[in-house]
Amino acid sequence: MNQAVRPVLAGIIGGTGVGSRLGSMGTHTLHVPTPFGMLRAGYLEVEGVGVALIQRHGPGHKLPPHSVNYRAIAWGLRQLGAKACFATAAVGCLRPDWPPGTFVACTDFIDLTYRNLTLYERGVQHVDFSDPFPDPALKALFRGATSENTVLMSPATYVGANGPRYETPAEIEVVRRLGGDVVGMTATSEAIALREAGVAYANLSIVTNLAAGMESEKTLDHEEVVDVMESRGDLAVRILLSAVRSLAS
Repeated sequence: MNQAVRPVLAGIIGGTGVGSRLGSMGTHTLHVPTPFGMLRAGYLEVEGVGVALIQRHGPGHKLPPHSVNYRAIAWGLRQLGAKACFATAAVGCLRPDWPPGTFVACTDFIDLTYRNLTLYERGVQHVDFSDPFPDPALKALFRGATSENTVLMSPATYVGANGPRYETPAEIEVVRRLGGDVVGMTATSEAIALREAGVAYANLSIVTNLAAGMESEKTLDHEEVVDVMESRGDLAVRILLSAVRSLAS
């Protein structure tokens, strides 16, 4: 592992519309060997503390959600000494009152990815998930949004789907009845791996569309998802960097 100038206080994970921005911000690259593979991250100093910048889907956005190495990310951030991790997620919304472009702070999740993801394959470890998105990361996220004059919708339950396909209208109706507010393909896996690694995780979900079946006769277009994330990406990065500053203070 090449050494950062200062210890890493936090990680930032960026997906669609954000990962490429993070890729252009680091001053040098960290290579962190883990039992699950190599974590590659950019390094940036914010208010005198180190931040690991992670492109969730890799350079060029080539990795689909089910192929992201969540365990290497979580283990690597623990190796770096990170206390918290902040991430963005593009989400479909199950609430008509949260239109595209809305920022959401997730407070709970329902994991329907069935990825059976864990850091503990060779020992029995039952990790508590009573508080899936814990402080201090969640409070720092709210403070970061406030500093950028942005309101986060919350509480919110994130529903994790395996992808890479989008959900059917019937699936969306089921998870809506279960209490889901937004649906995506990455945040539950990150929350699980990072909780097992002992790194507090907060997710900034960005609504890109109403979920399947919620707008009559409208089909989902990934280009529309990308367009919304590109338009909100700069603000999302500023919020997450402000969250790191809040954590540092």
